[in-house]
Amino acid sequence: MEHKKETRQFKTEVQQLMKLIINSLYSHPEIFLRELISNASDAIDKVRFKAQTDPDILGQDAELRIRIIPDKENRTITIEDNGIGMTYDEVVENIGTIAQSGTKAFLDAMEKAKNKESLLPELIGQFGVGFYSAFIVAEKVTLLTRAAGQDKAVRWESAGDGSYTIEETDRASRGTSVILTLKPRGDDEPDYTDEWTIRNIVKRHSDFVSYPIVMDVERREQIPEGEIIKDKEGNPVGSTSRTVVKEETLNSMKAIWTRNKSEVTEEEYTEFYKHISHDWEAPLAHLHIRFEGTTEYQALLYIPSHLPLDFTLRERRHGIHLYSKRVFIMDDCRELMPEYLGFVHGVVDAPDLNLNISREILQHDSLVRNIRKNLLKRIFDLLENMEPEKYEQFFSEFGAILKIGVPTDHENRERIAKLLRYRTTKSEGKFVSLKHYVERMQPDQDEIYYITGDNFAALANSPHLERLKEKDLEVVLMTDPIDEWVVQHLGLFEDKKFTSAEKGDLGLDKPDDKKTGEFGDFFAFLKDELKDLVKEVKPSTHLKDSLSCLSGEAYDMSAYMEKILRASGQKTEPVKRVLELNIDHPAIANVKYVFEKDRTDPVLKDYARLLYDLAVVAEGGKVEDPSRFSRTVGLLMAEAITAEELMAGDAIEV
Repeated sequence: MEHKKETRQFKTEVQQLMKLIINSLYSHPEIFLRELISNASDAIDKVRFKAQTDPDILGQDAELRIRIIPDKENRTITIEDNGIGMTYDEVVENIGTIAQSGTKAFLDAMEKAKNKESLLPELIGQFGVGFYSAFIVAEKVTLLTRAAGQDKAVRWESAGDGSYTIEETDRASRGTSVILTLKPRGDDEPDYTDEWTIRNIVKRHSDFVSYPIVMDVERREQIPEGEIIKDKEGNPVGSTSRTVVKEETLNSMKAIWTRNKSEVTEEEYTEFYKHISHDWEAPLAHLHIRFEGTTEYQALLYIPSHLPLDFTLRERRHGIHLYSKRVFIMDDCRELMPEYLGFVHGVVDAPDLNLNISREILQHDSLVRNIRKNLLKRIFDLLENMEPEKYEQFFSEFGAILKIGVPTDHENRERIAKLLRYRTTKSEGKFVSLKHYVERMQPDQDEIYYITGDNFAALANSPHLERLKEKDLEVVLMTDPIDEWVVQHLGLFEDKKFTSAEKGDLGLDKPDDKKTGEFGDFFAFLKDELKDLVKEVKPSTHLKDSLSCLSGEAYDMSAYMEKILRASGQKTEPVKRVLELNIDHPAIANVKYVFEKDRTDPVLKDYARLLYDLAVVAEGGKVEDPSRFSRTVGLLMAEAITAEELMAGDAIEV
């Protein structure tokens, strides 16, 4: 009976990836072995988990292991496992297309990276394209796999030239073999068929893999006294030793999270982190926990030193691996860590957890909820007690993600608020805590003043802050989109109310009712002229030097929030805002004079619109009619210069 066989082309993105990997030279080519061992370990995890409900799936091949087979003569190295294996369609899906969107995300990340060669090892692991790291050292890769419970096996082969062949074949048992035909070796390059090269790589990168990584090695051993060794012709050989082949395990297989903290070195913690995270850099901090009591569980958690480049991908997997009595359950346990801490990597081993637990059950399991609660408490403790410089590094990377916890985690909202850092009008560009802000508030100050936007410089110089600065009141400058939701859900911090510097009446000075009354008719005229744009015109409580600004009522949507919603594709009705005018400004007095002299003067319409446009420009917005704005300003400049020249001429003539 003929086997199915075909030749296929890689997708365009995969070809780009292959070209990038094959032609890239960097300092860590041995990453290929780490990635292939990691894939083999995942495959064994899956078959071991499946065996909990289907013990017969293991059959006669119940001794789970990963085997490395070097062949110096033929220049090949094989990484073999007896895990779950793959079907024909799974090979096409997983190897031919590289996990759907993972390839494009990988290429985008590489395009943005400044130092592409140094980032390649990290990105390969993070974006799920580890199999292709084989082409760094191999001129041809052959994959032979048979899925558990299937009779037919699959053979896949490619030279990394844009195409691959795939066919049905035979394999004695389930599992996968990846055979690398190595490229010619340079003088200064390691020999990946050498026993000690392989041992060193496994020890450095894969020592903590939970299954034995074995390899046959040749050793010389003494011949027992009295035993006679003969050659092929039957003649006695005078040697006192002989060469034997022995299977040796290359990794320790020690579950690092089960050991006492005093027994684990920093180097071991770091290497285990790299193993589970595929991150090439050391973590920023780690947390090794053992909980004892009515329920017992162990956890080893890590905070990375930087935000993973795949963090924003919809398909990104969370970093928590869940085990029960060292039996792998899942590697994407979202139920143990909230979204705002989704960057945390680690392992949780809960012996009392049912091995057959599903995601639906996890969501309602009391033990899982208890574990999550305790993990969060310990992570908050770690962050709160972190050295200032290290915490500053953490917050610069993860601060915007951490803020998501304020609107989503009511129970821990206050602890999260204490971890937040912001720049202010008095912090000289440095980040300070809200607690620090409160400690240096003025004695009679009851409010935390803040302003939101997407540009720090624009916020720091916003006209809305002029009167606050005059009163020496500090303002928190919030530049993350999530900050809009943060202040809404916090409301208070240490009993101090959050008050927007651009909304409502700041109430900093007692209004001069007589002077305000003098502007009543003029403001009514402006309101009528701008009725499609503003809902009110009134004297400003914000301005000191600037001419005009736009503010909202206390419970109105802010201009920045409106901008965020529009950018996200949500349809929002424009919110009419209040036009505030600085009635102490000479320009306002002059326009008011023109109004009182002749209320029908056509120039008043231009002045009304100009006052509004200047307010829009002052907060970093865009005017609706730039040409009209430019024309009006130009005319005013011309008139002002002409007036100055006339006055100067009169003075000379006198």
